[in-house]
Amino acid sequence: MAMKTPKSLETLVVDGFIDEVIHPLKSGKEAAVYVVLSEGEVRCAKVYKEANKRGFHKQALYQEGRKVRNSRQARAMKKKSQYGRKQQEDVWQTAEVDALYRLAFAGVRVPQPYNFVEGVLLMELITDDSGAAAPRLSDLELTSEQAIEFHSLLIKEVVRMLCAGMIHGDLSEFNILVDGQGPVIIDLPQAVDASANNNAAMMLERDVRNLARYFGQFAPELLKTRYCKEIWKHYQSGKLTPDIKLTGRFTDNRKKANVKGIIREIKDARDEAIRRKYEQTN
Repeated sequence: MAMKTPKSLETLVVDGFIDEVIHPLKSGKEAAVYVVLSEGEVRCAKVYKEANKRGFHKQALYQEGRKVRNSRQARAMKKKSQYGRKQQEDVWQTAEVDALYRLAFAGVRVPQPYNFVEGVLLMELITDDSGAAAPRLSDLELTSEQAIEFHSLLIKEVVRMLCAGMIHGDLSEFNILVDGQGPVIIDLPQAVDASANNNAAMMLERDVRNLARYFGQFAPELLKTRYCKEIWKHYQSGKLTPDIKLTGRFTDNRKKANVKGIIREIKDARDEAIRRKYEQTN
């Protein structure tokens, strides 16, 4: 039996984008997600929460470098007028839609987007082998072998995302689903443009660290890996490719400064200068 249509989805039902709302799937800090029937297929509808009802308070960090449609929009967002706040919401919501299309095209395992209407994103429902909604990574108990395999797959996805110019920015076991083929990355409204955001390296490091921390519970050797600095070095030098072979090791070539030696050299130079001055005056 179909559930009563939530108010947030009524317009999409009336306009024919959704045939039927089947049941709620989850409600998080950013959005509520429903399982729906759309164009004869079971999909999911992600309804973004209004800014004052969201639990995510660090938007400025993620929005740096995001392009807006025109100068009027940019000015309004800067002034934080009512129109500006509305535009900021639009930019925030469409960021996930844009990221999904861009990453799907790049071969990253993300849900296929189908439509974005009235603040609602219609996209593929990721399912397990029985057709039920796929579990989140956080709900699974893994063997050491599975942890190493999934970690390796997700590091490759992080690389593939960065090759497409993007960093997830909030990657963790809570926004990765696992279907029969492995991990699928979800929840991308905070995805950042790696070349336009000054916090990109820090966000990449946090994403990679989160993966090592989680999978390290099942395979402790992963806690010692240093993929982030290795990936970022290749990215900065323009040598990062989706099929790059990574080692998980990184050696910082900058040697520790020999402070005592430097002080001794300064003292020797000063003593030499004093000695010469003394010789010149006598």
